Amino acid sequence: MRLSWKGFSSYTVIGVANTLIHWQIFFLLSVAADFSQAISNLAAFCVAASFSFYMNALYTFDAKATPGGYLLFLGAMGALSLGVGHLGDVWKLHGLLTVAIFSALSLVFGFLFSKYVVFRERDE
Repeated sequence: MRLSWKGFSSYTVIGVANTLIHWQIFFLLSVAADFSQAISNLAAFCVAASFSFYMNALYTFDAKATPGGYLLFLGAMGALSLGVGHLGDVWKLHGLLTVAIFSALSLVFGFLFSKYVVFRERDE
């Protein structure tokens, strides 16, 4: 089990920076521009994920950042982002709760998805 979580600490540090970027953009779009939480969360995720994808490839997984891996990560985690934002709209959640829920889910699922799917070691 310990080996499964190897790299989680650096993923978390990069995730803190990612979260700051994400939350600022989310609140700018949802409050100042009056976009829905779903669209705000997805747009904020895309910007923040671009930063963290390359940082995690370099520092956490010591892997090559490929366009295919980037699109795979953006597609899967973007769907989670849009889904959580949509539920925030439907359930009329406060925006802070919406991004907090997404950030927690993204930390765990994003790490596991990155480690075992996007940046998994492939036989050469």
